[in-house]
Formats: sequence, C-alpha cells, structure tokens
Amino acid sequence: MVGPDGEAVGVDVADRFVAQAREEAAEAGIENARFVQMDVQYDMPEGPFDYAFGRMGTAFFSNPGSAMRNLQMAMRPGGKLCKIVWRAKIENEWFWRTEQIVDRYVERPDPDDSDEPTCGPGPFSMANADTVSGILKYAGFDRISLRRLDMPVSVGKTVERAVEAALAIGPAAETVRLSGDRAEAVRADFERDLTELAQEYLTPDGVVVTNSAWVVTAEATGA
Repeated sequence: MVGPDGEAVGVDVADRFVAQAREEAAEAGIENARFVQMDVQYDMPEGPFDYAFGRMGTAFFSNPGSAMRNLQMAMRPGGKLCKIVWRAKIENEWFWRTEQIVDRYVERPDPDDSDEPTCGPGPFSMANADTVSGILKYAGFDRISLRRLDMPVSVGKTVERAVEAALAIGPAAETVRLSGDRAEAVRADFERDLTELAQEYLTPDGVVVTNSAWVVTAEATGA
C-alpha cells in the first residue's frame, strides 16, 4: 500500500509480538517496515502518518481516550483511521456459548484477586457504537463511521483444535486461567461440553463460526 518510497510502522505493547513481527519482516525481505514496542496510551508514535489501522487491539486499552488522542496527534490532518472491533459478545456466539459452558463448572473469579494477567476492559469493550464514536470525537477525529461486518471464521481445522482455541483466547479462556486449580479439577467436564459445541459448527472446512464486528473509520483533524 505504501509503495517503495513509503514506510509502514507496527506498534504493540508486547515485546514478543514486536520481536515476531521483526523476524517475519526480515524473512520476507521487507525493508520499509519497522516495529516499535510502545503503549500508545502514554506515548505518541512518531509521525505524521497518513493512515492508521488496528485489528481487534484497541478494545484492550484501559484508557482508550488517551490512546486515540495520541494516535490522532501522530497523524497528519485528514489522515485516515480504520479499526476493527468486536460487536456485542452475544452477537459473537462462539465466544458467548463457550463462556456459558465454562461458567457452568467454574465460578467466575474476580480479576483483582489474581496475579495472572487479564485482558483489561476486554475484547467487547468497544461493542457500543455510541461509546466508540464518543471516544473518537473526544480524541479529535471527525467523519466517524461504523459499518457492521458479519463473516464466517474458522476457529479450528478440527474439533480438538477448536476446543484448544476456546481455552487459549477469549472470555472462557480467561476464566479458566484465572481459576487455576479449581478449573483443572473440572476440566474434563467443560472440555466434553465444548467438544459437543464445536461439533455443531463442524464443516468440511473445519469448525466455522460467524463473528460480528464493527469496521470503524474516521478522519484525523489535526486539532
């Protein structure tokens, strides 16, 4: 998209993600992309940028207003923002139903009672269109638009892989991780039910579910 004279900059708060991105770019022989470990809630990326894109990441900011403000200030006036965020959990039935299954067997822990890392506000914190619009408006963006996108997504080539995925990322996975030994004591029960659930979505292409997201676009004002 940027051509030979442009530059792409990837930013993430996780060191291992940045390291992996650098490794993959080097393997692909890409010389006009760089990756920076940074928390844009507190630091402003070097700009100005013409375009900013985020996929499913911005919902995890504990202070999204500050993050979006820093991003907007790092963009040239008229620069375009596009980000993808999950719509409501109940509209994403794989996440919703897997969480309900785990909740049958494991009491949801209070994240404040655990030293384990959590996903902060959570993947569905940007599900409300008014909330998203308000944050972007406060941050200095204009021409804000949200478009619903429903599409099939593979969560595993096999039922077993789909169950593994459900217990690796998402609300059900966080409950299991935070519950520790209590979850392990009943793992056979919820894994059995998760297996039955995954079989409902099994297709010749694997376990395929329909996910629902917002495609959010906006324009930086430079203010």
